[in-house]
Amino acid sequence: MSTYADYLFTNAAVFTADLANPRAEAVAVRGNRIVFVGRSTAAAEWQGPHTEVIDAGGRSLLPGLIDSHFHLLWGSLKLDKLRLDEAESLDAIAAAIAAYAAANPQREWIEGVQLKYSAISAGARLDRWFLDAIAPDRPVYLTAFDGHTVWANSEAMRRGDLLGGREVAPGSEIVMDAASGTASGELREPGAFDPVRALIPPPTEAERRAALRKGLALCARHGLTSVHNMDNWNDGIAVYAALEALGEMSVRVYVPYNIEPETPVEKIVEAAELKRRYQGNYVRAGAVKVFMDGVLESYTALMVDDYADQPGNRGGALHTAARFNAIAAAADRLELQIFVHACGDGAVRRTLDGYAHVRRVNGPRDSRHRVEHIEVIHPDDIARFAELGVIASMQPAHCPPTLHTGDVWPNRAGAGRWRHSFAWQTLREAGAQQAYGSDWPVATMNPLVGLGCGLLRQPWQAGDPVQNQPLEDLIIGYTRAAAYAEFQEDQKGMIRTGMLADLVLLDADLFATPPSAIEQVLPVLTMVDGRAVFRQV
Repeated sequence: MSTYADYLFTNAAVFTADLANPRAEAVAVRGNRIVFVGRSTAAAEWQGPHTEVIDAGGRSLLPGLIDSHFHLLWGSLKLDKLRLDEAESLDAIAAAIAAYAAANPQREWIEGVQLKYSAISAGARLDRWFLDAIAPDRPVYLTAFDGHTVWANSEAMRRGDLLGGREVAPGSEIVMDAASGTASGELREPGAFDPVRALIPPPTEAERRAALRKGLALCARHGLTSVHNMDNWNDGIAVYAALEALGEMSVRVYVPYNIEPETPVEKIVEAAELKRRYQGNYVRAGAVKVFMDGVLESYTALMVDDYADQPGNRGGALHTAARFNAIAAAADRLELQIFVHACGDGAVRRTLDGYAHVRRVNGPRDSRHRVEHIEVIHPDDIARFAELGVIASMQPAHCPPTLHTGDVWPNRAGAGRWRHSFAWQTLREAGAQQAYGSDWPVATMNPLVGLGCGLLRQPWQAGDPVQNQPLEDLIIGYTRAAAYAEFQEDQKGMIRTGMLADLVLLDADLFATPPSAIEQVLPVLTMVDGRAVFRQV
C-alpha cells in the first residue's frame, strides 16, 4: 500500500452504528477520515512506519458521541460561578453563599448556579429576605439548575426596579409576597428576571474564550465530538468561529438563531444570513430556536389539563398559536431547521400544530424540525411525530429515576400522566425519530450517565409502559440518529469508510458492562477530525 494510516485501532469491540456493518475489530484513520473498518487481520496492510497503532484491548470503540441538546458557552461560563449543585437544604445554600461572598470580596455580584428545587423543602421559602440575611449589601442572583427560575435579594431586585412588581410577558411571573404586597424575590422565566440579569456585567471577550476553553476540555474528556447548541446567547457563534480560526475548536457545534417572544417575524431572515456565514468544519448554523413554554418544576410549562398539585393552573406559553405558526412558516420558507423547547404536553401539541400548519402552507420537505424535551405528551399527539417527520430530541438524565429522589417533577405532572412522561419507548414504537442529549449545564454532559439513565429507567407505578431503552438504541441516539438530526448523517455518526474520523475509545466493553456500572465507564481517547483531543492511552 502506497499510503498508510495515521492511526490504527486494533483488538477493539467496535460498535459502528452502521446497519450494514454493525460490528468490527479494527479501524484505520488517515487525515480526518476513516479509511478502513473490519477485521484486525485485514487491517495490518494499513500499518506503515509512522502509523500509531492503538491496541484497544477489547474495549469499546464508538463513533464520536453527539449531544443533541447543549449550551456550550453558557455552561462554560458557569464553571467559575458559585456552584449550588450539592446544596440539599436552605441551610446549605446559606452556607455556600456566605463562604463564596467571603472568598470573593472583589465580585460586585454574587451569582449562584445549578440550584435544585428539591433543596427548598415543603413549607420552606427561599425569598429575598432570606438572602438579605446572608448578603444584604451586594446583589445576589441565584439560578435554578434548569435556568427557568431565579431567586434574588432585595439589592438585586431594587436595581432591577422589581420590588413593586411589574407587568411581564405571558409565561413569566414575578412572584409576589401576599403579606407585604411586594415582590418576594422569586422570578420565573426570562420575562421576569431579565431586568435583573441585564444589569450583571457581561464577561469580557477574554473571559468568554477562557471559559470556552474549559468547556471544550470537558467535552473532550467526556467523549463528546459534536454538540447541537440550543442558543446563540451573547453571539456565542462568533466566539466559536474565532477559536476555529485559531485551530482551537475541539468539538463541532451546530448553532441556532434565537427567536424571543419579542423578535419580529421579519427578522428571521437574519437566521438565513447566519447560515450563509457559518458553514465551517467545526462551526455551523442553519436553525432557529424557540421557547414554547417553561418547565413543570415552576408551573411554567404549558399543559393540556391542570397541574396535578395546583388545580386551575395549566401554565402558559411564550407564543400564541398564531404567532408560532407565523414564525415556523417564515423559518421553513427559508429552509431553516426549527428547534422548539416544549416540556408540557400543551406546548408539544402547539408545536406539532405549528409544524402541521407549515406543511399545509409551504408544502412538505425534508425539514427535520424538532421538539426539544417532550417531558410529557398527550396520547393523542404520539403518532404525530412520525406523521409529520418531526424529530423527538430528548434527554434521558432529565427523567427522575424513582419517586424517592425528592424531585418535584412527578408531583407536578401527577400519576395520571406518568405513563406518557419521558415516553421514549412509546414514541419509538410509534415511529418517531429520536436523538439524545444532556441539556448541559442543566444536567451533566457525561453521555455515559445518559446511557445509564436510559438503561435503568423503571415505571413509577404498576401498569405503566416500560420506557427504558436497549443499549444499541441509546448509543445510536447519541451517534447516527443525532447526526441525522442535524443533516450530517453522510459525514458523521457512524464508523464507516469515508466518514469523518470522530471516535471515542472507552475503558471497558460497554456491551459486557452491567447496566448499573455504565455510568462509571470512562473515555480514554477522544478523536475529532482525525486529531486526538483527549487521551489517556
